[in-house]
Formats: sequence, C-alpha cells, structure tokens
Amino acid sequence: MHPVTAIGTDPDALEAFYREHVEAVQRFVARRVSDPHLAADLTADVFLEAIEACGRYRADLGPPGAWLFGVARNVLAMHVRRRVREARAVSRIQGRRLLDPDAVQRIVERIDAEREARELWHALGELEEGQRAVVELVTVDGLTPTEAAAVLGISSGAARVRLHRARHTLSHPAITEVTT
Repeated sequence: MHPVTAIGTDPDALEAFYREHVEAVQRFVARRVSDPHLAADLTADVFLEAIEACGRYRADLGPPGAWLFGVARNVLAMHVRRRVREARAVSRIQGRRLLDPDAVQRIVERIDAEREARELWHALGELEEGQRAVVELVTVDGLTPTEAAAVLGISSGAARVRLHRARHTLSHPAITEVTT
C-alpha cells in the first residue's frame, strides 16, 4: 500500500502526510484568497478531500505533493462555484469564531507574505485557462512542468507548449524567468 493511500485508514500516515504538506497547501491557498478565515477553511477542506480521494492516487502520474496540488485546485474550483451560487452564505462562514487570535495573526502574516504572488496570479487572468493552470503550477507553486502536466492530466510536451505560449502572451518578469 502506497503511503498516500494509507492516509484514509491510518491516523499515523495521515499525520505524517499532513505535517509534510500543510505549509505548501497553506501557501497555495494564501496566494489565491485574502481572507484568513477562508484560507484556514480551504486548507482544511483540501486535506479532507485528500482523505476522500486517497484511493485514487496514482504514483505513476507524479509525486504526492503534485497530486495534493491537484486536489487543492479542485477544492478551490468547487469553492468558487459555490461562492457564485451562494454569495451570501459563503460570506457568513461559521468557523470564523473557532480561530484564536494567534492563528488569525499567523494566517494574516502568510497572506501578506504572499501578496506579490497573488498579484501575479491576478495578472494570469489574461491567459486562456489551460495556459494559466500550467503557469500557476510551475511559476507560483514551484512544480516542474512534468509535475504540472500530471496534475492537469496532460502530456509533458503540452505543458511546455502552454508555458511557451504564456511567456509570449505576458511580460511579467516572474513568468518569463521561470518559464524560459
């Protein structure tokens, strides 16, 4: 049994997996949202979804971290769809009172630290979805083009073509440095 598939049944495996990946997931989420309560909730949702999806992990498609970024992308996409449908309900997230002031401060600091990355992420709106997804995963989240391809379910060559086209579309220095 692969360690990732064990997170659904083995509490020790889940704890080790969580500790290994929680900071990367927090950074991933903090680059995409600015509300600390929402960032905490989405991070928790990513790990809950990972537990549910652990049986579908395929080691031949990439490392566990890349798989988890795919789970995180899906969780964030579901959140956006839910927010569009239920704008008022999402603004009243009940879990906000469960965070102590120190936890809120740490999340606020992480969000502030990721401000430049969030600005870059918003600039990616000029790209078509396929290019934007590859650039996000490679430039913002630090995956290799091959790992990004595995997350997106495309070939490595297709990922490289998308990076090339994105570089020509955008002039943001962070994108052109990483994708060249």
